[in-house]
Amino acid sequence: MTAAPIRTILLWCPDWPTNAAAIEHGFGADVPLALIDRGEVFACSAAARSEGVRRGLRVREAQSRSTGLIALPYDPVLDHRAFEPVIAAVEQIVPGVQLSRPGTCVMRARGPSRYYGGERQAAQALLDTLNAVGVRDARVGIADGPFAAGQAAKLPSSRETDAIRIVPAGRSPEFLAAFGVDILERPELAVLLQRLGIRTLGDFAALDAMQVRDRFGPDGILAHRLASGFDPSDVDARVPPADHSSVVEFEPPLDRVDQVAFAFRAAAEEFVSRLQVSSLVATAIRIEVRTEGGDVRSRTWLHPRWFTAGDVLDRVRWQLQGAGMADSGLSSAISSLRVEAESVDPAGNHEAGLYGGATDERIHSGLSRVQGMVGHAGVLTARIAGGRQPSDRRVLVPWGDLPPGGEASVRASQELPWPGKLPGPPPATVFPERQRVVVQAADGHDIGVDERGELSAVPVGFAPHGQAAVAVSAWTGPWPVAERWWDGGGTRLNRFQLVDDTGAAWLLVLDDSGWWAEARYD
Repeated sequence: MTAAPIRTILLWCPDWPTNAAAIEHGFGADVPLALIDRGEVFACSAAARSEGVRRGLRVREAQSRSTGLIALPYDPVLDHRAFEPVIAAVEQIVPGVQLSRPGTCVMRARGPSRYYGGERQAAQALLDTLNAVGVRDARVGIADGPFAAGQAAKLPSSRETDAIRIVPAGRSPEFLAAFGVDILERPELAVLLQRLGIRTLGDFAALDAMQVRDRFGPDGILAHRLASGFDPSDVDARVPPADHSSVVEFEPPLDRVDQVAFAFRAAAEEFVSRLQVSSLVATAIRIEVRTEGGDVRSRTWLHPRWFTAGDVLDRVRWQLQGAGMADSGLSSAISSLRVEAESVDPAGNHEAGLYGGATDERIHSGLSRVQGMVGHAGVLTARIAGGRQPSDRRVLVPWGDLPPGGEASVRASQELPWPGKLPGPPPATVFPERQRVVVQAADGHDIGVDERGELSAVPVGFAPHGQAAVAVSAWTGPWPVAERWWDGGGTRLNRFQLVDDTGAAWLLVLDDSGWWAEARYD
């Protein structure tokens, strides 16, 4: 016995990842935009598709098709954050909403259709709600089960009246019969079925279910049920997350950093207290600033431990100062300020130990106080990343922030092969800027390297910039490094390791401009 599929409403917002990125960065609908994930186009806007950009293209090929293409890294967190107001608006008129992915949500059709007087009326109410929050091109599909409803919503059409597509009850098998097997989102199964001459869902559904199970296993029988219009999926309504945010409207708008920070002090304390009541602490917050002219500036701030009210005020002050100021004044008056918890953690995970705070807690407290005095970028910590040059491997980030791209990006860069990188152990002191040095032969002339990598003479004298020359006791090299050799702006150099008679060991570089000291082995 197979239970009848549940009558389902599916709400779909086409191109949601690119729409969310366009809203975040202030791009218009006519801007060709592509989101890049692991070197390939993950999603692209309608304007980019009109110029030939497609999902799965390499970045260079996509840019060759659209010379004005704007390529941004794909951020799944942005997708969820931007869709949260949309799904919250939907839950105001239809309870029991399940979030499938950012841009797509499903709900049971029985309750809304009874309340609004029919399935089409319920779908129109959803579209009107999305229009009110700024989503203009949404589509609604209604069918037996989420799978058929999704195909109904995504069915291509050039008419605005087709924003709502309803498959009559019991007619889902007929509706799905003409679709190709590739929409099952099982590439290996689709290729095998096409080799067997089975190209449509109708052909697949006509097969005997027991034979499908014996040949393709449990996943094959599930795909067969979807193709037959008997979707076993249920609608699992989400529990709306608690609102951990504080908003302050300024009337009249304020144009001084100290005024905004003072006015927001009570809201910051309320924000932290509300989290404490729920036994939570915020480890990441998002501050959204709205100006008198309607501009919205937002930024996510991280914390090594958790945010106090004073920490929140510090981040508000730093963000406003970074937004542009003259002395303590802002370039545009602030009309509202919103702080929300982007990442929370149980408070029990951050309780002090039995014998008080640990050493790292005292270090954090001291660094945070210094950071509050000298500014957010005044206290930096180092991360070791991947790279060929020692200076490339050092990534400095403000205390409490993640490196650009996150820790995962740093770890991924370390695992790359980096041909020509310096072998270990690495030098202890890497100079912020390379220092000019002199390496001389026995006759007093400078030493060079020819095209075959051979030295013009043996190094016998070494002199750091502004110091007296000393004798060379040992040396090794050269190790040639050629970065982007096909590009006129690439880097070509030779590395040497040298030990002078004082016992100091140096990492030297010889390029077209001469000899340089890049680091020292202490």
